[in-house]
Amino acid sequence: MSFQSLEFLVFLAAAVVLCRLLTRRGGSPRAVTVCLALFSLLFYWRGCGSLMLLTPILLSLCVTWCAAQSLRPGQRGRRLTFALAAAWHIALLTAYKYAAFFTGGRVSTGPAPLGLSFFTFQQLWLLKEVYDGSFSLGRGGGTGYVLYSLFFPTVSSGPILMPRSFFPQLREKAPRADGEDLAAGLYAVSLGMAKKVLLADPLGTVVSNGWALGEDLTAPAAWIVILGYSLRLYLDFSGYCDIASGCARLLGIRVPVNFDAPYRALSVGEFWKRWHITLTSFLRECVYIPLGGSRYGTARTCANILIVYLISGLWHGAGWTFLAWGLLHGLAQVLERLWPGRERLPKALRWAMTFLFVNLAWVFFQAPSLAAAGTLLRAAVFGGGGLPLELLAAGALDSEATALRTLLPFAAKAVPGLVLAALFVTGLAVSLRRRSVIRRMEDFRPTVRGAAVCGVLLAWAVLSFSSTATFIYSNF
Repeated sequence: MSFQSLEFLVFLAAAVVLCRLLTRRGGSPRAVTVCLALFSLLFYWRGCGSLMLLTPILLSLCVTWCAAQSLRPGQRGRRLTFALAAAWHIALLTAYKYAAFFTGGRVSTGPAPLGLSFFTFQQLWLLKEVYDGSFSLGRGGGTGYVLYSLFFPTVSSGPILMPRSFFPQLREKAPRADGEDLAAGLYAVSLGMAKKVLLADPLGTVVSNGWALGEDLTAPAAWIVILGYSLRLYLDFSGYCDIASGCARLLGIRVPVNFDAPYRALSVGEFWKRWHITLTSFLRECVYIPLGGSRYGTARTCANILIVYLISGLWHGAGWTFLAWGLLHGLAQVLERLWPGRERLPKALRWAMTFLFVNLAWVFFQAPSLAAAGTLLRAAVFGGGGLPLELLAAGALDSEATALRTLLPFAAKAVPGLVLAALFVTGLAVSLRRRSVIRRMEDFRPTVRGAAVCGVLLAWAVLSFSSTATFIYSNF
C-alpha cells in the first residue's frame, strides 16, 4: 500500500477517525494502542502481499520479545541471549538482502519482507537498549512492541524509532491528536506529497532520460543528471519522512526528525548529522561506540569511521557501488578529522566543497555499476557541449507541459527549458531551506493562507498519483 495512493489516504483517514473516537469516548491507552497495532499489521500484510514474507517477520518479533524478557539486569546468560537474538536478525537480513551478492548470484532468496532493513535496525536498537538497561520492555507491553516494530507510517522507510522515546507516548496516556496536531500533520503530509509527486518523480524522469543518452551524454547534461539525482533523492526520502511524521502526528504520536537541511552542511561530518539522522544515531550508538569510538587514538578512530561507513554503504544496498559510496564518505570524514585547518576556510567555500563532494558521491549511489559511474563522471569532465533540453525533459510534468503548450503556443519550443528550470530552481530552493518541514512542525501555527496553499498542493499531488513511482528508500 503506497503512500501516494488513494487507498492509503482512505486507510489513514479510517485510522485517524477510529483513534479519535476511542480517545473521545474515554478509551484507555491500551485500546488505542491495540487499534493502531491492528492497522499496522494490516498495512504490513498488504505491503508484503503474502504470508510467505510475513512469516519471518512474525518469527523475528517472537525472537526479540522472548530475548527482551531474558535481558533484564541480573539475569544469567544475558550476553549470550543478546548475541543470539542479534545474530538472528543479522542473519535474516543477510539471507534476504545479501545472499545473491555474497554468492555471485548463485543463491537468491527472492523478494525481502517490507522494510526489512529498517525493521532489523529497530529490533537491534531495542535489544541494545534493553541489554544496557536504558529501556525496559515490560511483560505486558506486547501490543506496544508490535506497534513499535510495524508502525505503519514508518515501517517501510523509517525514520528508525528509538524505544526510549516511542514507548512513553503509549504508556503515559493514549495517543491523542488535538487540533494543532491535526493541522501540523496535514501540513506535513501535504508538503511531503508535493515533494515526492511534483518534484522528486519528475526529477527522476529527467535523470533517467540523461542516463538513457549513454555515450551521447554531454558535459552539461551529465551535470544535470548529477544534480538532478541529488535533489531527487533528498526530495523523495525527506518527502517520505514528512508524510510519515505527518501521519504519526495525526495519530497523536511524535517520531524523530530524520532530515535537517542536510544540503546546507559545511562538512561531510555535519552532513551526516543532518541526513538520515536516525541511521547516523543508530550507527554511532550501536557500531561506532562499541568499536571504541574515538577513545583509542587517531588511527583506531579513523579505522572505526571507515568501518561504520562501509556498513552504512552495505546497508543501503548489496553492490560494489554502495560500498564505494560508503567508503568515499568514510574517507572524507577521516580527511576532515586530519585537517583541522579546514575550519578556518570561508563558510561559502566549505559549503561549496561539501555540496560538490556529496553530489559526486551520489553518482556511485545511483549508478548500476562502477563502470557506469565512471562513464558519467568522465562525461561531466570531458563530454561535449550542448544541452538536449527536449530529450532530458521528455515525460517530466507531462500534464503541466501540455497545459503550457496550450496556453502559450507561440512559446512551445521553450516549454522543455521552462520545465527543467522550474524543477531545478524549485528543487534547490526547497532543498536549501534553513528549516525543514519537520522542524517547522515543532512550532506550527495554522493560518488560512497556509491551509489554502497546502490544500492546493495536496490536490495537485493527488491528481498526479497515476504517474508516480515508489519511494527510493523502500528498496533498501
